[in-house]
Amino acid sequence: MSGATTAAAAETSPVLPFDNSYARLPEAFFAPVEPTPVAAPRLVRFNRPLAEELGLDADALERHGAAYFSGNVPLPGSLPLAMAYAGHQFGQFVPQLGDGRAILLGEVIDREGSRRDIQLKGAGPTPFSRRGDGRAALGPVLREYIISEAMHALGVPTTRALAAVSTGQPVYRERALPGAVFTRVAASHVRVGTFQFFAARGDKANLRVLADHVIGRHYPELEGAEKPYLALLDAVAERQAGLIAKWLGVGFIHGVMNTDNMTISGETIDFGPCAFMDRYDPRTVYSSIDRGGRYAFGNQPMIGQWNIARLAEAMLPILDDDEDKAVEAANAAVARFMDRFQEHWKATIRAKLGLGDKEEEADQELIRDLLVTLYEGKADYTLAFRRLADAAEKPNATLGTLLENPDALSPWLAAWRARLSREETPPAVRAAAMRRVNPAFIPRNHKVEEALTAAADHGDFSLFMALNDVLAKPYEDQPRFAAYAEPPKPGEEITATFCGT
Repeated sequence: MSGATTAAAAETSPVLPFDNSYARLPEAFFAPVEPTPVAAPRLVRFNRPLAEELGLDADALERHGAAYFSGNVPLPGSLPLAMAYAGHQFGQFVPQLGDGRAILLGEVIDREGSRRDIQLKGAGPTPFSRRGDGRAALGPVLREYIISEAMHALGVPTTRALAAVSTGQPVYRERALPGAVFTRVAASHVRVGTFQFFAARGDKANLRVLADHVIGRHYPELEGAEKPYLALLDAVAERQAGLIAKWLGVGFIHGVMNTDNMTISGETIDFGPCAFMDRYDPRTVYSSIDRGGRYAFGNQPMIGQWNIARLAEAMLPILDDDEDKAVEAANAAVARFMDRFQEHWKATIRAKLGLGDKEEEADQELIRDLLVTLYEGKADYTLAFRRLADAAEKPNATLGTLLENPDALSPWLAAWRARLSREETPPAVRAAAMRRVNPAFIPRNHKVEEALTAAADHGDFSLFMALNDVLAKPYEDQPRFAAYAEPPKPGEEITATFCGT
């Protein structure tokens, strides 16, 4: 963007409803930092509906978005800062991490009265950059835009994408790559690692300040609780249990479930080496840095509980003045996590199978047998459940060639249809309900990589734009875009995804 255009943007700055509560916390919580200007910013994509939802001046932001969303021109009312936090990374505790390439501009109050963070990723170094350049490459920025908006459309709690801007200058990783800045929106960016940061320093006073801030922002109903911090721990565990059940429902693998990537608000955050499973296998791992399979698809519930245990440890000093009582309460909260997850997962998988509220003794066996058959038949997870919706209203419908041995599922289909026949729901009504929870379209890894390669290597954003448009309606049949629903053909499989740091 030229100097004249940048000046014009500054002169026509939009009015944003900023109210920056995090910047009013004690100085130990963050480091003030300004974005570092870039050479030639270009607005790649702007999420106008989200901007309007946030109550922002969408016209001004779209007109001068390259300047605002690159960090070249400050947004009025913003108080840029890098948040401090710690975290367990692949099980190893690091006492200081913090925003190394992210800058929180501030918070706005949206049209519903909710507080939302606006953050730039890739806007330059911060005091937490640890010798990094604080920049982001175009490919990872576009990946986060695609996946976060797809997750939102799928109904999964998630951070959102407001804008993607190319910078006109390279970043250097294994090779020179085009640079970009991503604008992320979140209910907040407080993480399990934020609590760990103060716990590691023995800073009980700021642990209380943080907990009070989180309760006021995310869980105001707990303010009158007898033990509000214990209630907070329980509430966070409940949201995380529900979130992970939703991940499994759509075949999502986060890839890096470190405690610094687990939000207190219950949103999905940080779409680095994440992916969506093609063939059903609970051991599936895509992340190139997860060599031991710690964060495999089927391990995510256990890791969720492990992360809640780390949160409980961090909060021990404020749970109870009696240490023994604090440990007992924390252990009980952690132990409840898996029961909570199982309840959420049961509701998720029953809806995917079209089962009603009235449970039968053999339902769990029916669910287990399906998953075993899909695994043994190397069936595509997403398409298998989508086609079950057809089978729910068409007596002769099968899953076709999704399984290596198509006949292997016949006994199960017969048992499933017999089970459905004992409910009063009309087949067409059941099928429609199943289609509302079993997506036709997910961000297929090979399609995502195809779009990212075209953009990063050839400057062609058409596939990126098309993919976003298709994924905005994941539960609708879109015959014109049938190819986006298909699993990868031989030679198209993506077996590894990479962190964008």
